[in-house]
Amino acid sequence: MNKMPRTFQRQLLLYNLLITVCIAAVVSFYNYHSYKSELISTQTRESLDRIEELSENTETAYNDLVNIMLNCMERKTLFSNVTFANYRGGYSDAEASVAAAASLENLCALSGYRSYIYKLTLYNQGYLLQTGAGSSALSDPEQIMDAEWFDELLHRTQGQYQPTLVKNPFSRGSVGTPDLLVIVRPLKSTEQEDVWIFLAISPRLFSDSLNSLPDDSIAYAVTAQGEIISSVNPLEEDISPLVQTLLAQEDGEGSLSVSIQDMDCIVSWKRQPVSGFLCFEILPKSEIRTEFNILLSTVGVTSLCCILVGVFMSVFLSRKLAIPVSKVTNRLWQISQGDFSYDESIEGTDEIGFIGHQINQMSSRISGLLESRVRDEREKKDMEIKMLQAQVNPHFLYNTLDSIKWIAVMQNNTGIVQMTTALSSLLKNMAKGFNEKVTLRQELDFLENYIIIEKIRYIELFDVETVVPEELYEAKIIKLTLQPIVENAIFSGIEPSGRFGLIRIEAAQKEGKLIVTVRDNGVGIEEEKLSTILTDTTRVSGSGMSGIGLPNLDRRFKLVYGEEYGLSIESEPDSYTLVTITAPLEYE
Repeated sequence: MNKMPRTFQRQLLLYNLLITVCIAAVVSFYNYHSYKSELISTQTRESLDRIEELSENTETAYNDLVNIMLNCMERKTLFSNVTFANYRGGYSDAEASVAAAASLENLCALSGYRSYIYKLTLYNQGYLLQTGAGSSALSDPEQIMDAEWFDELLHRTQGQYQPTLVKNPFSRGSVGTPDLLVIVRPLKSTEQEDVWIFLAISPRLFSDSLNSLPDDSIAYAVTAQGEIISSVNPLEEDISPLVQTLLAQEDGEGSLSVSIQDMDCIVSWKRQPVSGFLCFEILPKSEIRTEFNILLSTVGVTSLCCILVGVFMSVFLSRKLAIPVSKVTNRLWQISQGDFSYDESIEGTDEIGFIGHQINQMSSRISGLLESRVRDEREKKDMEIKMLQAQVNPHFLYNTLDSIKWIAVMQNNTGIVQMTTALSSLLKNMAKGFNEKVTLRQELDFLENYIIIEKIRYIELFDVETVVPEELYEAKIIKLTLQPIVENAIFSGIEPSGRFGLIRIEAAQKEGKLIVTVRDNGVGIEEEKLSTILTDTTRVSGSGMSGIGLPNLDRRFKLVYGEEYGLSIESEPDSYTLVTITAPLEYE
């Protein structure tokens, strides 16, 4: 008894601890994913800032280099024929040529990006002026003009300054710089086809910028045509589809989530509107650095707080509930020991108090039921004594009838013998049971005893014919079915007619059903009474031998077999009455 409150308390503590752990887990899960989402968002913004700064720096350098080329195109003093070195026939004006070369060198020196100029070449009908980090040769113009991309770049519109990444066309110095970013423009001072300026930019402009990113960064620099200029920590997988996707973006910068090499990644990109340079960084989500110490501290503190609050609430609630629960369990134990007295202390205004109130009511009802049971047992014993006493009367009646029969035998009075024998058999059969099923043969034998008595009483006023196929004698039927119908035919049909009557009983089977009909040639039944004779249960003859009316007999069949079975009546006034009994065809 004393263990139950402690068990309840332990269960309450366990349940609350489970709830607390679940809450802590949910909060920790939420904090983890919130922190990770925020971290991804932060690192995405940082990546985008890095790419934007890198792109702006390279674009600034590229613009400065293009401006050097444009300045060369605008300086007409550089385009005089006498100022160009003739790579075929020597110098036309050595002093002017030196001055032009110095001027070109000064233009490049003014820019902070001179080291990225691989070659700046001005060509005017055989005269050459050039500078740059790459080695120079008098054959450079021919190699430039022989390149397959020269004509296409030369005839671009004036506003097109997107460089093209090409193989180094120069035979000398091409080992260290295999690719170049090139631009070719015709000189504005002349309309001749063989007067042009050529700018070759080293890819180091981008590789140096990409190397300024963190060591583990995966970044690329790409031309407007999708050619990779430079990269750091490149992936083994072909990223051409990714490049085309980024070039097709309407916005000039942004970030998107993609799957590369079965890795979920975030790509931050920036595309320049004039040069068309595309710079992007690939950030695998799996490599995002998570501050696990901060995350574990947050989860630990949250879980600890939840557990402490849960334990405190569990102890408080268990103590709050343990006292009334203990009272209720003690009261139930007392009831189990037979104490059904009223206990006001277990009742209250809360749910447990309501349970206590119901327990008090239950104990009161149990006490009343026990008293009622004792009283019923006492009455039952009294009834058994009375029944034992009442058994004397039927035995006395049977013995008396038997004595009358033997006196009649001694006096040779056959009528009295037949009547007492039939009456004794009737009484014994009626005392054996009421709703039991008997064979049709037994029911006809029982009916025969009744007919013997009634024939003696009415001095052969009627006769009974029975037509039953041999196979139906063993069919089962409810006991005392034919006697009340024949009794009704005698008293209500034949006797009022004042003429000799005939009762005909027939049995047949149809579609698995037993059909028994009882027909008499009495006064019949009026049509207005025929429809209610089976529904009017008040028309029960109490003076008959069985005390069973036709409505009750019909109801017995429906209760035993179902609503489709029972009695039906046909009649014609002053002619006949036909009662049909329908029952399932059953055998032993």
